[in-house]
Amino acid sequence: MTLAAIQFPVIDPIIFSIGPIALRWYGLMYLIGFILAMIIANKAADKSNGLWSRDQVSDLLFYGFLGVILGGRIGYVLFYNFDYFLSDPIYLFKIWTGGMSFHGGLIGVIVAIFIFARRENKSFLQVGDFVAPLVPLGLGTGRIGNFINAELWGRETDVPWAMIFPTDRLQLPRHPSQLYEFFLEGVVLFCIIYFVCRKPKPAGIASGLFLVGYGCFRMFIEFFREPDAHLGFYFSFVSMGQILSLPMVIAGLGLIAWGIKSGPVINTSATLKK
Repeated sequence: MTLAAIQFPVIDPIIFSIGPIALRWYGLMYLIGFILAMIIANKAADKSNGLWSRDQVSDLLFYGFLGVILGGRIGYVLFYNFDYFLSDPIYLFKIWTGGMSFHGGLIGVIVAIFIFARRENKSFLQVGDFVAPLVPLGLGTGRIGNFINAELWGRETDVPWAMIFPTDRLQLPRHPSQLYEFFLEGVVLFCIIYFVCRKPKPAGIASGLFLVGYGCFRMFIEFFREPDAHLGFYFSFVSMGQILSLPMVIAGLGLIAWGIKSGPVINTSATLKK
């Protein structure tokens, strides 16, 4: 089985460096996602009939960036390494050791949206719906970064496209689950939100679609992704990623139901009208 698997090449995580400054593939992928999000958000702002301005887009993306970084790190430490944090609280600030959590980043973004909405006198859902189509772009490019870094690989398998990653000490053929996440959480989720929200929709629909879509896709992909070694499975088959995604699906369904029942029909998402 090992001989039939694809041998993943060893790729230097650093593209190039000048003195102490280095450009890494992982950072480049997130930069590409950020640029794509800014382009789409600016075009949506230009067509929003004054509802959004490019200055507001810049401020919102900055708030969101801080939310992702702070929330992602805090979430990783609390959700995945809480025991280690209790023994060494300084670990929270050791960002150079790696470790980010999507669910922590999501909480950080929600807090950032709340602060931005109050500052700009906008409703929370108005801002959330504007952000929802942009998030899959960063998720997708980030998963490509995970793949290039040969990290967060999947479980052992004998599928024809199984890969052996150089970072796996067991050197087993595994699912390239990073690519599954890129396709579902990035490409497919963006397309779903984009096509559903092309025409005016009640407030909360875009946000609800993102929460339900990501939560369902993540719970599905977790069946192919190798769980964190120090956590393993809960109840012998459930991963931490699935546990954290379930509340997203419930909250998303609630938002969609509320929007359909009582929300005003508006178009506040960062999707371009035809």
